[in-house]
Amino acid sequence: MQPAVVAHRGASAHRAEHTVAAYALAIEQGADGLECDVRLTRDGHLVCVHDRTVNRTSSGRGVVSTLTLDRMSELDYTSWHPEWPDSADDLVLEREPERGQKGVLTLESLLDLVVESPKTKLFVETKHPVRYGGLVEMKLIALLSRYGLANPVSKEESQIVMMSFSSMAVRRFRQHSATLPTVLLHSSLSALRWDGTLPRSADMTGPGIRILRADPDYVARAAAFGHDTYVWTVDAREDIELCHRLGVRYLATNSPAATRAQLSS
Repeated sequence: MQPAVVAHRGASAHRAEHTVAAYALAIEQGADGLECDVRLTRDGHLVCVHDRTVNRTSSGRGVVSTLTLDRMSELDYTSWHPEWPDSADDLVLEREPERGQKGVLTLESLLDLVVESPKTKLFVETKHPVRYGGLVEMKLIALLSRYGLANPVSKEESQIVMMSFSSMAVRRFRQHSATLPTVLLHSSLSALRWDGTLPRSADMTGPGIRILRADPDYVARAAAFGHDTYVWTVDAREDIELCHRLGVRYLATNSPAATRAQLSS
């Protein structure tokens, strides 16, 4: 079975990450899922920003947790990521999706896009450590409840998947919903070989691709304990092939169209 293709921060190889344009393009390219990172603004809004600061991805500067939503909305999050157009027509005509957003993308706006594509899953990573601690997960559950997404019939049918590198964050989230699936992310493992077990609050394991390169048996050990594998961030042809061969369930990539094309070839 082919891995499901998850657009990492949208089609971020082609559009500025965490923008409407990036996510709209990912859906257009047939991504099975979308991935985003969320942080809380000073006034309590969930926004899609990976870094602790807005310095890299916007026209401004500052720490997300010290900025209000109004202030972040004044900044430009699109122009830092220029790309060559796909065709000569694009030199003259602006793409429609890029007209919709300059300011920060709120999780609420992204959810509006996702509910219009009910077959597309949204993988939401809560960032830690952060100034507001567990309030991030509480705000996330509250927002998902407003959209009727907080208590799906089953984990398999859920349109939302929660992720974090923090096992405590995953445990907090599980206390609010028994049927929303969770991923415990890993950037590295200890010197001891991982035996395939996870905390009870985590449904899936989320290793970086470097872990699978170094430990190809990782996916099989997880499967032996009933855990699917979500792997990030997979763009190189040899890494896509590795994930396919090992039986990875979800593959996060910056180039969903190219990744899907390779998997289908």
